[in-house]
Amino acid sequence: MPEITRSVIAELAPNGSLQVAINLGNPVLAQRGPDGEPQGVSVALAKALAEELGVPLQIRTFDAAGKVFAALEEGAWSLAFLAIEPVREAQIAFSEPYVLIEGTYLVERDAPYQSVEELDQAGLRLAVGKGAAYDLYLSRTLEHAELVRADTSAGAVDLFIEQGLDAAAGVRQPLQKTAAADPRYRVLDGAFTAIRQAMAVPRGRDHAAAYVRDYVERQLRSGFVRGALLATGQTDVSARR
Repeated sequence: MPEITRSVIAELAPNGSLQVAINLGNPVLAQRGPDGEPQGVSVALAKALAEELGVPLQIRTFDAAGKVFAALEEGAWSLAFLAIEPVREAQIAFSEPYVLIEGTYLVERDAPYQSVEELDQAGLRLAVGKGAAYDLYLSRTLEHAELVRADTSAGAVDLFIEQGLDAAAGVRQPLQKTAAADPRYRVLDGAFTAIRQAMAVPRGRDHAAAYVRDYVERQLRSGFVRGALLATGQTDVSARR
């Protein structure tokens, strides 16, 4: 373990506590527990880091990744859990990914599409959560289909259903829950991207960034990440190791 220097504490806990942004919009990584408190692999990593640093933990929850990123300008957090995306890297220093999650599509049961590649056609309208990693990825890569944005990832599914759009893009696991609960829908096999979830600090906090990168590597090697995923029922998610 690297030395916990004054510079590390000053950058990770500038107000005396580790202020962490948790995105509840991705239930693979964070959810409300039976007591209403946030839980999940992101929360477990945040708690363990605060304990390691010897500082109090303050968690602020959000319902969408785009809102976490926007809150950076307000100084609302010193540590966040976000997917690695080029558009974010100018303002955020990321660790290596600790979890890989597939981005795919929810479509109607009788829709003709069998692969994710078939959704990039002129005239098709795809629902996405504004500012989510898969929104940023599809905004860069789609050549023909139109993206229709909802405020949150859950809202994207609602938008798809309410407006009769051609598909909803999102993280595989919550899309599969929607399909399992309603036989009118199904999730496509395959993925249009592997979403690389990482820990992140504001750009320019080099001591904090180096410490967090090492921390993630240690938690992956020890099996902590895998254990935290399993503890909240995320059995079909790929920890990076």
